[in-house]
Amino acid sequence: MKENVEKKKRVFSGVQPTGQIHIGNYVGAISLWVENQDLYDNIFCIVDLHSLTIPENIAPEYLRRKVREVAALYLACGIDPEKSTIFVQSQVPEHAELTWLLNCVTPIGWLERMTQYKSKSAEMETVGTGLFDYPVLMAADILLYDTDLVPVGDDQKQHIEITRDIAQRFNHLYGEVFKIPDGLFRESGARIMGLDTPEVKMSKSLGEMKKRHSIGLLDSEEDIRDAIMRATTDSNMETRYEYASPGVKNLLVLYEVLTGSSREEVEEHFSGKNYGTLKKELVEVVLDTLRPIQQKYNEIVNEEGYLDNILNEGRMRAKEIASATIARVKEHMGLTL
Repeated sequence: MKENVEKKKRVFSGVQPTGQIHIGNYVGAISLWVENQDLYDNIFCIVDLHSLTIPENIAPEYLRRKVREVAALYLACGIDPEKSTIFVQSQVPEHAELTWLLNCVTPIGWLERMTQYKSKSAEMETVGTGLFDYPVLMAADILLYDTDLVPVGDDQKQHIEITRDIAQRFNHLYGEVFKIPDGLFRESGARIMGLDTPEVKMSKSLGEMKKRHSIGLLDSEEDIRDAIMRATTDSNMETRYEYASPGVKNLLVLYEVLTGSSREEVEEHFSGKNYGTLKKELVEVVLDTLRPIQQKYNEIVNEEGYLDNILNEGRMRAKEIASATIARVKEHMGLTL
């Protein structure tokens, strides 16, 4: 008699191919994917449709280049295509199709409450429907794959909540179709702040525009050293998490998660030492982390056809799962004859 093997839970997550993929993305999301990929059935997407919510900012040539860059970084950071499905969102049209179907059950009031929409739209003269509807597309991404867990940064908690709300409302109206997903969050390091402005989260878009705001995964050693050594701190010598200023705490958290140390070990290690010591040691830890990633990235982009094959295989597997979900949704909504 065969043993009853428990089915692995499915994980889905993705990154927009815009801006500069930085150490905060790696610590808060990508490294978590890598650490857990043996535990789950993993689906990781390059969410290029999300990049179009502010089309004035995205040139077609830029988007094409960035899609390939993010895909190569997934692999370089340790995502194994034998264990995880990697694909480009726009290559599976069921994402857009399910978004429309979910739009029809999503109250406008839910979308109007979304924090990211309110903050981004406040800075714009003209707001596109895509920006407003962003959470529904994200919900479609997740629900399309019968996702159990979504590993994301803590700034995405509201998006996980509305995804759950949309799924529950759909199930209430049409029957039990969607699995209700949960978020998967890192206990420490889920929110890495800007090196120059530690009161705000490290930003991909700002990192591409401003030197010393972030540490890009593909940055040179000189730029990494410069960004860390000039990072905002204060005039004290406080290296205890509870009492440290935002800038110092940010550096301590980075050191903690990249070395795998506990907070107690980090505090003891830097007790009585100045910020220069913290910064110098963090530089070496970051360089040790990023060197193998950059080496692997260069190998991937220089191997002809390798990346295309990985993405095509991922697209076919994603398409198979997504097509089955869409068929089930249409059946329950009365869209089949």
